[in-house]
Amino acid sequence: MTPPPAGPAPLPADFVVRARHVLTMGPRGHLRDAAVAVVGGRIAAVDTAADVRARFADLPVVGDGGGILIPGLVSAHGHFSEGLVTGIGETHTLWEWFVRVVEPIEGHLTRDMAYVGTLLKAAELACSGVTTVADMFCSAAGATPVTPGVVDALDAVGLRGDVSFGPADSANPRPVAAVLAEHAALADAARNSRRTTFRVGLATVPSSSDELLDETARLVAQTGRLHVHLHEIREEVTASRTTRGTGSIEFAARRGLLDAQVVAAHCVWLDDTDVELLRRHRVAVAHCPVSNMILASGVCQVPRLLRDGLTVALGVDGAASNDSQNMLETMKIAALLQKVHHLQATALTAPTVLRMATIEGARALGLADEVGSLEVGKAADLVYLAEASPSLALVHDPYQAVVYCASPRDVTGVWVAGERVVVDGRLATVDLGPVLPWARELAVELASRAGLDSELRSAAAGPPVEVVPGAAR
Repeated sequence: MTPPPAGPAPLPADFVVRARHVLTMGPRGHLRDAAVAVVGGRIAAVDTAADVRARFADLPVVGDGGGILIPGLVSAHGHFSEGLVTGIGETHTLWEWFVRVVEPIEGHLTRDMAYVGTLLKAAELACSGVTTVADMFCSAAGATPVTPGVVDALDAVGLRGDVSFGPADSANPRPVAAVLAEHAALADAARNSRRTTFRVGLATVPSSSDELLDETARLVAQTGRLHVHLHEIREEVTASRTTRGTGSIEFAARRGLLDAQVVAAHCVWLDDTDVELLRRHRVAVAHCPVSNMILASGVCQVPRLLRDGLTVALGVDGAASNDSQNMLETMKIAALLQKVHHLQATALTAPTVLRMATIEGARALGLADEVGSLEVGKAADLVYLAEASPSLALVHDPYQAVVYCASPRDVTGVWVAGERVVVDGRLATVDLGPVLPWARELAVELASRAGLDSELRSAAAGPPVEVVPGAAR
């Protein structure tokens, strides 16, 4: 099967978006009856609607003066490797879930599966307002690279990507040479992509051999970028202390893994020493509240980390540990989880959560000079939520409206570098119709080979679809 055809042509690269509320998430704060002008894919003006219209009178205008305009949302942690196995294993804690879901599929993932799974989940992310996504693809490194399929799909959808390969080899020893080849293939694909950058990945410290850790440290020293899980569950900390004499964070610091621009997912089980090491090394934390709740992992100390000056972003996490890829849902749950955990309504507020999902997410990925806020000169990554549904008909407070009230049906427009990726809640760049039967066929194949308990294995998977090897390339 060939890649799906492109959808309708995007709006012209130069345009104006007008809204009743423009939440810049930058120095200008909240602007009322304002507009953003986009020229050449970058923000040319952020000001009152009257001023922007006067300066850019010849540009087409999106929006009728109502609604809310925000920067594109940033998901700082996820796993497109789980794109074809959503909704499985909800009664497992993380350690059990690794054994029953993740490890069984890792050896059977193909480049076509990476491509199709990413298409589906990137579309879901885009329709919830995400314009930048950090991914760690967890698969077994083999003779043929798999991860470039992620980059191909992100290019097709039009999202900005920060991609990594997350190897592990302690439970299932694999040649480190194959791991390095997968890293290299992904780095090469990202180098030749539209909007994707490469980052070295590592699943966890306890799941890595000494050889893999040494090679990872060498790559991190070369690239200066790392994506890793740290202290997600108590068992991880215990395993690291048992096998290496210290927790994962302290061990990673000793091996030089934190001497880089690091995104650390979860960071739930922290003591004072851990927090100080994260702060000292300027490690950015990707908080994933939904998966932490589904897998009963615990509650990240978000208010404390923020007070201590750490960068804390939000991540939707994997498509089989969340299981939706809805960033608006993740924002709401992030706020609610802290409120109920601390029994304090002020524990985490809507403006703070929206910062975590925009400018702090960009900062976590080292992209704050390019995206994350609506400022002149930055890339035009925008999300427009219209006042066209019961959810946003009455906007008393725009921050609370976005975090607590909005859903993907309210996302009228999403732009990445000025290219319109979502129109009226639907993906504009890829026709997903032909993708769905292909995805079902690949999901059946994956579930069958991995031995997963899936209804797809016995139900009709739709009409047969011829899959041409290498179609994702």
